[in-house]
This record gives sequence, structure tokens and C-alpha cells, in this order.
Amino acid sequence: MRAPTAKAAGHAIRRAASVNLAELFRQRAQAQPQAPALRDAVTTLSYAELAQRVRRLAAGLRAAGLRGGDRMALLSENRIEYIELELAAAEIGAVVACLNWRLADDELLHCIRLVAPAMVIVSPRHAATLARIDAGSAPTIALDSDAFERLRAAAPPAAVADDDPVDAEAGLVVLYTSGTTGLPKGALVSQRAMVARAQVFAADYGIGAREGFVAWSPLFHMAATDHALATLLLGGTVFVSDGLDLDRLCALLETQPLGWLLAMPGMIEPLIDALKAHHAPRIAPKMVGAMADLVPRHQLAELTGLLRAPYLNTFGSTETGLPPASASLLPPGEAPASLAKRQSSLCSTRLVDAEEREVGVDEPGEMMVRGPTLFSGYWNAENANAHDFRGGWFHLGDMFVRHADGTLDFVDRLKYLIKSGGENIYPAEIERVLLAHAAVADAAVVRKPDARWGEVPVAFVALKSPLDAAALTAWCRERLAHYKVPREFRFIELAALPRSGTGKIQRHEIERRMV
Repeated sequence: MRAPTAKAAGHAIRRAASVNLAELFRQRAQAQPQAPALRDAVTTLSYAELAQRVRRLAAGLRAAGLRGGDRMALLSENRIEYIELELAAAEIGAVVACLNWRLADDELLHCIRLVAPAMVIVSPRHAATLARIDAGSAPTIALDSDAFERLRAAAPPAAVADDDPVDAEAGLVVLYTSGTTGLPKGALVSQRAMVARAQVFAADYGIGAREGFVAWSPLFHMAATDHALATLLLGGTVFVSDGLDLDRLCALLETQPLGWLLAMPGMIEPLIDALKAHHAPRIAPKMVGAMADLVPRHQLAELTGLLRAPYLNTFGSTETGLPPASASLLPPGEAPASLAKRQSSLCSTRLVDAEEREVGVDEPGEMMVRGPTLFSGYWNAENANAHDFRGGWFHLGDMFVRHADGTLDFVDRLKYLIKSGGENIYPAEIERVLLAHAAVADAAVVRKPDARWGEVPVAFVALKSPLDAAALTAWCRERLAHYKVPREFRFIELAALPRSGTGKIQRHEIERRMV
């Protein structure tokens, strides 16, 4: 037998050293076939049942022409089929573009055109939206339709072949994140990255087969998709919820051990009220919360006290997963004096100045990250990728200081960002819409602390002809997702907008003056 070439041997070695998400899910289903994998309000699927449905769906998608590397755009609320489609895409090596149904029509159309999907799948709830925006010629299949049921009824292969496995670097999902240009960017997350994100859940929080996850936040966000897929790889149960159902959530806390109970600005106060009304929980979750910096500290104390669980002090992103700084827990029942964070597992970080020189202890610097949880770049955005990955590090655009004990404190956003109820809003998105109005001479959007949402956008507007706040609100509502519409308009003289020496509006100066 001829000895393998060095190139062939190298390929074999790389193959042996990697494993994709689809393989790991199949192994989990074989190890615990009768354990509950997915549950919604009426249906429970065991791991064996889910694995069989995924294999059939993957076969149906292949028969419909979907191939490795193809994009499948998915516009749907949270439902069991959403996760099934992600797992089926993993089998094929296809990519699910997870569309944000909260976006305005032009934003949604941009997201679809960006990835040029080979197939579009839509739920009945959002079919009218898709029809209205005329998303193109890709075949469209509606969930709950006969066409989709035919996909699910396909005969799977007798066994999954291992001679041509999907590369672990193959894309799995595109998750959209707001961009500084004002239009969403598509972050490509590979199967490798999703597997590594599951490993962080296990390494930093000890989450495993005993802990479930309530997927109530939209599956088009990393918070739900990352954790749902991680839970299935680790052997737990995913409770799929069509939005925030506080009654069901409290009922689950009475009977189910949960790992991370996701809570974020905008829903913490209603959750506190619901917990008090239901006298929940009987079983304390391992931890609760996210983005502690945006939550009033008295709410941190009250929520964690009611749940008897620590608050997860996170700093991650769509691009990085929970890393780089989500490894610390705030004690239950206390209003924390400090929100300092600890570096997550499976990543390396550096803090650098504008010349990318490493800064010293307690000196602010931009955080750069390396690690296997990182995404694979923005879809069709070569310039952004070249800039953000320069030097072999991903540049977060966020400023931190590192203390002598290794803890990290968030300072500010290098790229000004508003985080409102778990959504990312860049001022440029809103300013682009305001400046398109014929009566607007200039505009600047800044963040304002908000007890419910964490932060909300406020617009400072200079006019060149008469206009009132109601008219501007209506203008924005037609062109922006509802959460991006400024909560307040403040009219200002053009000369009063503070500017730098180069003429750029100084948002931090506006914030300082804001009362």
C-alpha cells in the first residue's frame, strides 16, 4: 500500500483533531435517547425523537436542493422547528440566517439580500411581512404547510456517512448585529465556535445534563440560540417559549432545575412581580441574569434574593459568545458594591491603546480577544473583517481596565453603542433616518439610563424648518424597529451641538449636559 502524502496526512490529522456540532448532537442522542430534549407548551421530544426528526429534515432539505455552504433564511418566532432547522442545517453544512422579525421592512430586506439565501422558511405569523418586502426569487416554504411536512417526512439515510464529514469550521448560523453604518451586519458563527461556546457553559458554570434552559428570548439572538444548542450538546432540556411567558416560567421554577435563567433589562421588574405573585421558586436556578451593568443595583439584590441564585455578571457579544468577561457571579440578595468581571474560559485577551500597545494595570484600553468561541467574520464585509481582525486578534471596540487582581472593569464603548433591553442600537442607525427628513439640519442620538430597559435612545435634533416630536416619531416608526425609535426628542440650535476640532459631534459632551 502506498504511503500517504504529507498533504493527505495533514488533512487526516486535522480531521481527526476536530469534531462538528452535528456529530456531537448525534452522540448525545445515542447516549441518552429517552431523556427529554425539547419541550414547548404542548409537546415533548426525547433526544431519540429529536435526532430522528433532524435526520429526516436534513434529508428533506437536501432533496429540496440545499447544499453545504448554502444559506437558509429563517423568519419565525420561537418554536421547536426553529431548533430542528438549525440542527438539520448542521448535518448538511448549510447556514441558517436567523432573521430578526423586530426589524423595519428595509432592514429586514437588507438582511435577506446580504446572505443571498437558497431557501427561505417563514412561519405563518410572519408570512405577510415576507410577502410585503418582496424578498426575491429564492423558494419559500411556510412552517405548518404541506410543503414543510413533506420535508420532515423525507426518508433519512440508513446511517450517517463519515467519509465526507462536515468541516467543523463550516458556518452554522448568521446572527445579525447592528453596524456603525446603520444597517445590520451578519455575524457568521461556525459549528466549531458553537461547540466551544457550549464548553464555556460547562467550564465556567458547571452546566450539564441536569440543568434545563428556558428559551424565551428570540432565537435570532445569541443568548437563546447559543444556550439552546449548548444545552442539547450537554444533555439538558430546552423549554421553548414563544416570548416571555411569566406564568409558565414561574411554573417551571417550581418543578425544573434550570441552569442559567436568562433575565435582562426590560423584563426584570415584571419577573420580580411575577415571582412574588407565584411565591416561586421551589427549585433555585444555578444563576440568573445578564448585563449587570445595565440593571439598577436594588433590582439585582431583589431578584437574586427571591430566586436564591447569584446574578451572572456578563460581558460577551454575538461575535464572541459569553467570553471574554462573563465568569463572575454576584452574590444573591446583595446590592453589589462592584461590578468587576472575571475573564471567561477558552479565551485570551489584551487591553491596548490607540497604537495597539498593551496598557498597564488600571489603565483603560480597548479589549482584543482570541479563542475558539469567536465567530468567523461578518458576511460579505471584507473591509470590516480586515479592520476588526487586524493582527490576528478580534477588536471588540470596548474599553476596559484590568486591575492588579486580574478583574476587569468596563469603561465605555469605543464604538458608541446603546444596549436597550438586550438589543444593540447604534446611534448611526437612527441618525441616518433623522437626517433623511427634509426638515432636519443635523441630529445626534445619545443613550439615557432607563430603569426598565437599561438604556434608551434620546435624539437631539437641529431643525431647518418647523417640525414637532410627534411628526419625527411617526417618521422613525415607519423606518426603524420599534425599540430603535427615540424615546425623547430634544430640539437644539445647530450651533449648540458640541463638536470636536474635526467637526464631529461629541456625544459624551451631550450626555454630560443632559438632565
